[in-house]
Amino acid sequence: MFDSLIEKDIELFLYLNNLGTLQWDGFWLFITDKYKAIPLYIVLLYITFKQFGFKKTILVLFFVIVLITISDQTSNLFKYGFKRLRPCHDESLINLMRLVKERCGGLYSYFSAHAGNSMAIAVFFGLILKPTIKLKAIFLIFWALLVAYSRVYIGVHFPLDVLTGIFFGILYGTLMYWMFNFFEKRIN
Repeated sequence: MFDSLIEKDIELFLYLNNLGTLQWDGFWLFITDKYKAIPLYIVLLYITFKQFGFKKTILVLFFVIVLITISDQTSNLFKYGFKRLRPCHDESLINLMRLVKERCGGLYSYFSAHAGNSMAIAVFFGLILKPTIKLKAIFLIFWALLVAYSRVYIGVHFPLDVLTGIFFGILYGTLMYWMFNFFEKRIN
């Protein structure tokens, strides 16, 4: 059963990855670049500051740092625990796929830290800013899903890596939101 799931995951990866075209490569490379999201993070902190003030923004920033650390380290724990090769490091797939990036990245793929971290941020800020504008939460989730898909498109993660990352991102983003509310009430 597990082998069948991995087989289907590889088939789906090859299908989705090979849908890519040169015309779209630049867009997906932009989406997948974590440094290109810095302006978005700055805007989120600015909106938080405008709505809630300095004290709450500092608290939010602290929880975001903890959130990313936990999400990222969980991904590393899984990667070195499962040791599933990235598609671009798998010799049996390299001639069947498109590697859009110049470099493949780390050796292991399961699960995607990009997908987990972006979804965790999207969920956390989506919940914090939800009382004000729902459209922000929808935009953030859409952005996180684009980041997640970009990892398959550029050839560095399997779909299961991305789906697991999304799951952990939702889980950690929600848990951190609850913890944030708990601490905020204790501080106030």
